[in-house]
This record gives sequence, C-alpha cells and structure tokens, in this order.
Amino acid sequence: MNQGVALSSPSLAHKAYFLIPGDPDRRTGGTIYDRRIMAGLAALGWLVALQRLDASFPAPTSAALTEAHEALATLPDQSLAVIDGLALGAMPEAAAAHCDRLRLIGLVHHPLALETGLDEAQREWLYVSEREALRQVRQVIVTSPSTARALTDYGVPPERCAVASPGVDPAPLATGSGGRELTWLCAATLTPRKGHAVLFRALARLKDRSWRLRCAGGDMHDPATAARLRMLVDELGLSDRVEWLGELETVALEAAYQQADGFVLPSFHEGYGMVLAEALARGLPIISTTAGAIPDTVPADAGLLVPPGDEAALVEALARFLDEPQLRERLAAGARAARETLPDWPAASVHFARILEAVT
Repeated sequence: MNQGVALSSPSLAHKAYFLIPGDPDRRTGGTIYDRRIMAGLAALGWLVALQRLDASFPAPTSAALTEAHEALATLPDQSLAVIDGLALGAMPEAAAAHCDRLRLIGLVHHPLALETGLDEAQREWLYVSEREALRQVRQVIVTSPSTARALTDYGVPPERCAVASPGVDPAPLATGSGGRELTWLCAATLTPRKGHAVLFRALARLKDRSWRLRCAGGDMHDPATAARLRMLVDELGLSDRVEWLGELETVALEAAYQQADGFVLPSFHEGYGMVLAEALARGLPIISTTAGAIPDTVPADAGLLVPPGDEAALVEALARFLDEPQLRERLAAGARAARETLPDWPAASVHFARILEAVT
C-alpha cells in the first residue's frame, strides 16, 4: 500500500504523507498535480511518502473506508497528512478520528458535489459529507481562487484556505495544422463534466465550415459516457470530422498541441483547468466556458468564454473563431502574452512547501 516517491535523505526534517485514491499514474488533472507537487517537494529536500487509497472513492465501499481509517492510524503522531479531496470528502468519520493526533491537510481540486451528472440526493450527500470532512482538517489547499470562494459555502474561512495553483512546463509555440481545415484540440477525459456532448451538437450546426476536432482523453474513467459520446458523433454525422486520440502519453500529447490551431474545452466546471494553462503555454487561442476557475485561468484577451451548457453561445463562439482570422490572431497574441506569466512547477512546489511549513 505504501509507496515512496523520490525520497530524500532521512536526516532532513520535513516529511509529508500524501493519501491519494486509485492509480496515482492516471492522466487526470488532479493526479498530475499531486504527482508534480510530490516530486517538487522531494526536489526541495522533503521526505515524501505516498499512501494509496482505494479506487472506489469518492463513492467508497465499506472496505475502502476501513482501509482509509487504518492508513491514517499507521501514521506517527503530528504527521503532516495531505489527503486528496477525491477521498477526503467521502471519509469524514476517518478524518475526525485522527484530526487531533495528525496535522491533516485537505487538497481540494474542486468540490465533489459540483461533479456533472449527479442527482439531487447524491449532490446533497456529497455536500454534507465534504463539509463535515473539511471541518476536521487544519489547512485546506485549493488550486484556484474560484475553488477557495466555493468552499466558503462549506464553512471554510479564507484564513484556513490557501491557493496553490498548478505549474506548467515550458513549451514551444504551436506550429498549427498547416492545412485548409482549422484543427481544434480538446484534451479532456470523456466524462459528463467536460461537456463533449454540447461541443459535438454545436459543431454539428457548423458543417458548412471547414474544421476538424481532435479529442485526446481516456475512455476508462467513465466507459458508459465514452460510449454514448462516440454514438452521438456517429448520429450527428461527424465521424469524418472528429478524431478520437485516446489517452496520450506526454510526447504524443505535445504533438497534438503542436498540430492544433486552437483549443476548446466546454466544461461545466473546472477547479483550475490545467490543460487550459498548457494550451496558453503553447500560444493557442482558446474557446471555453465561464465555469468555475476557467475565467481565472484564461485571460479575456486569450479566449472566448461562454456560459457552460449554452449550445447557442458555443455555436456563435466557434463560428466567430472560424470566420474571423483577425479574431484568432488577437486571441493567439493574448495567449502568447499569458504564457509569459504562467508559474512553473518548481515555483508551484516552493509555494506548496511554504503552506505546509506553516501548518502547526
């Protein structure tokens, strides 16, 4: 269960345990953030230990909850224990049992109740559970000011909530598709929250334009949604326009960014939107939504943002992007300016370390 991550000299004073559900090598924004911060802390001389929790979170089995309780019980007194919000929000009892003995930190990428596709009963249960869990931790770390604001509704005061935004790796400017068809890239897991269905229906109304969409994202997070999305593309007559790239490793994903003319992400919510920062780092103009932290991540002069789920507004934004070369160039110039302000991962890790050092 325990897995060391780039452990440094045992004589160093700082040590942090990270409790993360499921496979820590998954290519999701949350797990990538967790991995990069752990690696960054280790590079700063911290002792970093990874404790894997069951993959059933945030809907844990009883065995998963028992295992989480036991995982916390094995940690020495006063340990710094950073619990990923995907698990923390569903384990308030385990957190309460250890909150006096351990220095618990909640790492919240976005509130669980804001996931798309939940019914009201599920949403209310997750809200109550996460609110109670967050009461047990000494510090909450979030990835954007937007999420910090959202957590005030969970009883988390600003002084107990620190923002530690993700970093981004330096990247060359995208060269573009070089073809007559304008090529969009959408890099997102195939889940309801990412809004693919809205995007496909919007694009179906623009068949008279010359465009191509490349979708990078894995099927395994939600196979049923992935299957429905593939069927929808077929039903809309877009099979020759939409390319399914699957979950890409680093080199292949970089190539996809390089070959894009623009980036599109029609999410219903984002706690930060790391792929948006990655698109900015390559100077790509963006079409996205006003959901969650996206307006914090994408400057107004680098993208067109529309209300989440608003198909008509998305059609209009996509059409303008296709029809107005000067608009595309203005947005690309805004993206190139934004890339100069993006923090890198070493800086993000230093900031994270300072937050941990202040937890008493």
